[in-house]
Amino acid sequence: MSKEEYIQQELLTLTQSLLSLLLFPFGVITILLLSILDYYVTPENFPKFLIYRIVTASLIMSLYFILKLKKNRILQSVISILGALIIATMVELMIFSFGGHQSIYYAGMIIIVVFILGFVPLSLRATFLAFSLVYVIYFVPIMLFDHITNVKVFINNNVFLMAFVFGGFAWRYYNNQILTKKLSLEYDLSKEKDQLAKYSTQLEELVQERTKELSISEQKFRGLFDNANDGVVVLDKNGIIINVNNKFCELHGFDSSALIGMHFRFLEVEDHKEEKEERLKRILNGEPLVFETEHYKRDGGRILLEVSSKGIEIGGELYVQSFHRDITEKKAIQEQLMHSQKMESVGTLTGGIAHNFNNLLTAILGYSELLKEYSNLDDESRHRVQSIESAARRAGILVSKLMSFSRREPSEVLPLNLNDLLNDSVKLFEGVIDKRIGLKASLGEKLPTIEGDPSQLEQVVMNLLVNARDAMPDGGLITVKSDVVEIQKDHGMPAYIMPGSYVLLTVSDTGCGIPKDILNRIFEPFFTTKERGKGTGLGLATVYGVVKDHKGYITVQSEIDKGTTFDVYFPISGKAVYTPVRVHQSALMGYEKILVVDDEEEVLNFMQDILEGHGYRVLPANNPLAAADIFKKLSGEIQLVITDVIMPLMAGKELIENLKSIRPDIKIIVVSGYSGEQINKESLKIDDFIKKPFEIYQLLSSIRRILDAGIKKLPPS
Repeated sequence: MSKEEYIQQELLTLTQSLLSLLLFPFGVITILLLSILDYYVTPENFPKFLIYRIVTASLIMSLYFILKLKKNRILQSVISILGALIIATMVELMIFSFGGHQSIYYAGMIIIVVFILGFVPLSLRATFLAFSLVYVIYFVPIMLFDHITNVKVFINNNVFLMAFVFGGFAWRYYNNQILTKKLSLEYDLSKEKDQLAKYSTQLEELVQERTKELSISEQKFRGLFDNANDGVVVLDKNGIIINVNNKFCELHGFDSSALIGMHFRFLEVEDHKEEKEERLKRILNGEPLVFETEHYKRDGGRILLEVSSKGIEIGGELYVQSFHRDITEKKAIQEQLMHSQKMESVGTLTGGIAHNFNNLLTAILGYSELLKEYSNLDDESRHRVQSIESAARRAGILVSKLMSFSRREPSEVLPLNLNDLLNDSVKLFEGVIDKRIGLKASLGEKLPTIEGDPSQLEQVVMNLLVNARDAMPDGGLITVKSDVVEIQKDHGMPAYIMPGSYVLLTVSDTGCGIPKDILNRIFEPFFTTKERGKGTGLGLATVYGVVKDHKGYITVQSEIDKGTTFDVYFPISGKAVYTPVRVHQSALMGYEKILVVDDEEEVLNFMQDILEGHGYRVLPANNPLAAADIFKKLSGEIQLVITDVIMPLMAGKELIENLKSIRPDIKIIVVSGYSGEQINKESLKIDDFIKKPFEIYQLLSSIRRILDAGIKKLPPS
């Protein structure tokens, strides 16, 4: 690229950037914000001027989008001129509406000139054309349509406008010269830099080539030794330090004068002494070793090092040369990675367990419902069945929480009352805290609703409660509060909390408190003050992430030995808490023929009982291969297929594809213990997904909805 091409390219880029900024956001926002001035200066014209400004801002936004389509010098000039004409026309309309030739709005023309001449590095020809058109828009209509009564003011306005123009032209010419010289210099420097880089590369290649031939000489050895990226130390055969490089001194915080003459063992952490002596013997016997060790630093801290050592002979004497690389941060990252992998493994294991567990819960809950609804039970037996059902539902909620924690459960944002969630969490937590710890709930009355995912919000509450419990090993009091607060500006609240109405959750304890020097780090992932193995450093990081996802805010106040208070602000929704409307039982009856596929016999039998009890004709299949055979023979008679997706012999997805290939219009419902996040309705081409465990009503209503939508209802034969 030649110098002229480079300068033109840079000018094109700079003009594009500045022109984009002037159009939007600066131009559009300034045009609209100046309507405030209209309101105070000429309130009677405010509605009309506001329309002018909105139309002008819309046209300027259109120019902005056109500019984004292509980077072209001519297009930039055209857009600049059009933008100036559009705004000048708006200002001229305001001038005629308010004062005519004496209007103070003539200053808008000056502003346009300043923007054209002052900010956009267009050519002088384009700039002159833009100004000329702006001046014509200002001057000609006044001369033609306005009765000039105050000649002095009109002359004054024109003189000021022309003064800005001539001054702006001079400045634009001078600035263009400076900008051209600057870009020319940048081009020359870039070429020089490339040349220097080429020379540098050639020099490095020459040094590398000559280094192979270097003999052991002090002067040449010093250059390589001191500039090494790793810490290098040379020991005599007794372990006395005879030489160190700069990096080694930097790693340990000592000067070379303090290290030379010291025995190496004074730097090593005092453990495995016999192992270290044996290691030195092996190195002196000619065995190169790579190992990890821990050294003391001058400030009393410790540093983890990877050491590569080898015995070398210099001048007939045997020495040990060792390279030391700081791996403290690398080890920390490895630990974090291992922890993340462990959590991922736990999540994978959780998903598999949840799938099987949900199958069991489906049968337990289903048969419990059948016993309640269709069996003549006495009160005591009915109570026992309700206890079974309640326990199974709690188990289902527990599985859902595990799936949510492992990020395998999709979030479901609903309007909810925070107090309902707090009551459940407090009751659950009361059973797992020490008797020396008190738990007090003070919940506000008639809280408005918030929008959120119940399981994620419950995780926030439980993490805060666990944190409070762990801060009081000797006992204390945990207080949970809820209330409605109105946040206003300049009322002592953090600036990042936007003004408005919030539901406030407060969790406080009387524990050990958090030191001020780490208070701003408590929400960092993997940061924990607990002992190794007793804390993951993910609890408060998870809390912060969930609160942020819910467009909320969290603050913390803490004092050593007096306790900690977390305040969580959730935006008020005000929507009604969602309550599903149940369809009458008779509307769930049917007569259609349904193929049911599930490898779990209990679940298969349960669904068969439900469907046949509601009038349907059921074809059960305990594996996909049997289901495929049945469908081939009776595809014309089957109106609906209900199938699991995780099954032996053939995957559910493969079975669905097989059925669709035989009859593309067949209606399919997937029933699975996996969440909807792993099961995509569009890709599987299914009509509905029901997650196990489910209620009988949920299954029956889904069947009826799908069949009624796709099949004309006829009386059973």
